[in-house]
Amino acid sequence: MNGMHQHSGAAVLTALTRPPRLTPGARVAVVATSGPVPAETLETGLDILRGWDLDPVVMPHVHDEHPAFGYLAGADEHRARDLERAWCDPAVSAVLCARGGYGAQRMVDLVDWAAIRAAGPKVFVGYSDVTALHEAFAVRAGLSTLHGPMPAAATFLKDAATQESLRATLFEPESVMTLGPGTAGGALVPGRASGITLGGCVSLLAADLGTPHARPSARGGLLLIEDVGEEAYRLDRILTQLLRSGWLDGVAGVALGSWEDCGPYEEVRALLLDRLAGLGVPVVEELGFGHGPGNLTVPLGLPAVLDADAGTLTLEVPALS
Repeated sequence: MNGMHQHSGAAVLTALTRPPRLTPGARVAVVATSGPVPAETLETGLDILRGWDLDPVVMPHVHDEHPAFGYLAGADEHRARDLERAWCDPAVSAVLCARGGYGAQRMVDLVDWAAIRAAGPKVFVGYSDVTALHEAFAVRAGLSTLHGPMPAAATFLKDAATQESLRATLFEPESVMTLGPGTAGGALVPGRASGITLGGCVSLLAADLGTPHARPSARGGLLLIEDVGEEAYRLDRILTQLLRSGWLDGVAGVALGSWEDCGPYEEVRALLLDRLAGLGVPVVEELGFGHGPGNLTVPLGLPAVLDADAGTLTLEVPALS
């Protein structure tokens, strides 16, 4: 169930189980897996979801605050229980993370992954710190997830294209099979590759290395990475760690999102080229996902084709069944 199989001595990524698409009236649970959630901001996001004819339910601990660490939305155990309860409730069709921040790593091992697997696939949406959970759903439950905007995140509230990308993915996934070329900056390294999508916030991927349930390798994958607030030397350290660990060996291609508050883009771009070009695989830049002014929804765990020259990432199957 871990989304891997052995092939010529190394684990190669295989497609994960897709959840069913949403229908009007579907109940969606909102969980806080990481940082504290501003009540007014979340309420504005919930109104957008209600406008799509969804029925959002806020889990009990979403508005909690940790007594000692203000950067956490309450106790680790409570955040884990909210996710578990939402997932295991048959009336809930999707679980949306309220926002990112920090804290998913502290609760991911407290989740009952056997119960998650037994409950079967449903839509899971988030980005940023939620990357730790995307990896867990892939490796520990064999489930495809959506790297996409969250109802208490500013981008979702402000950007119409971000909202529409998620709405279309949830209800009409056939209509959003390709990212780019309108958003893309084009080829950092030219070429075309196919593989299974994976990734998210690159600092979280590096932080997962060496943990008991970490994905052993991105071999056979189309790696989507982005980050926020990491200066060039820190991005260098993160990418170098992924390279030195061998985690990037055999990756099929790389799609780059936004690098908000990571310094001048020319410097970031030069670093990405320096660290990634040696992989000898296609790399496309500015594909419109992540912490930037827009955050397009991208499914993780599904087969796709990356065409760096055209500036596109095209799914081979719709995000949801």
